[in-house]
Amino acid sequence: MTKIKFKRILFKVSGEAMMGSSDFGHDSDAISNICNQIIQAKKRDCEICVVVGGGNIFRGISVAANGMERVSADYMGMLATCINALALQSALEKQGVETRMQSAIPMDTICEPYIKRRAARHLTRGRVVIFAAGTGNPFFTTDTAAVLRAIEMNCDAILKGTQVDGVYSDDPKKNKDATRYDKLSYRDVIKQDLKVMDQTAITLAKDNKLPIVVFSIKEQNALCDVIENKGKFTIIN
Repeated sequence: MTKIKFKRILFKVSGEAMMGSSDFGHDSDAISNICNQIIQAKKRDCEICVVVGGGNIFRGISVAANGMERVSADYMGMLATCINALALQSALEKQGVETRMQSAIPMDTICEPYIKRRAARHLTRGRVVIFAAGTGNPFFTTDTAAVLRAIEMNCDAILKGTQVDGVYSDDPKKNKDATRYDKLSYRDVIKQDLKVMDQTAITLAKDNKLPIVVFSIKEQNALCDVIENKGKFTIIN
């Protein structure tokens, strides 16, 4: 078996990745693809935790821009991530994967509260840990939550699954002349204002020397290819 580059990872899954070709909500094929990627990576003895977004259900920033109080809008977005985490947990457990969901906002009826030591113990026992509700605070994105949890869990890297095969100088769907990058520094991302993650997340990753790998979640076995240092991706370090 090929030696893996990253032993413990945080897999950042956007809400949009869970809706597939739908306009909103969940697409069973898209969720099944995400689950299969996680299962294949686990077979290579990779320890995996996951942070899910909520953009397929609710976007706090866009709603706040339309007049709703930002704090309320952000809390609604956090609850949307909990819905996605439950959907992913259910799909994984149907395929025999042992999981634990932990929320930054306590909701004891449906999941565990976020406790660092407990989460780390779950990982060492081979469970997939799904972190929901972002950081539990308004004004922070799920990208920032992903970096924070990856640092707390001593992950080797964040692997961000997107709709494109890396980081581009512009949106490649709108600009065919956009340049694709294989490698970037944190400073490059901040200086060029590249839309990989928000600048709070990038700065936190930079300060803690946490690599960020951006790849296309659509490709078959893409997650496994990345942890084996194969395939197409952009690495930020």
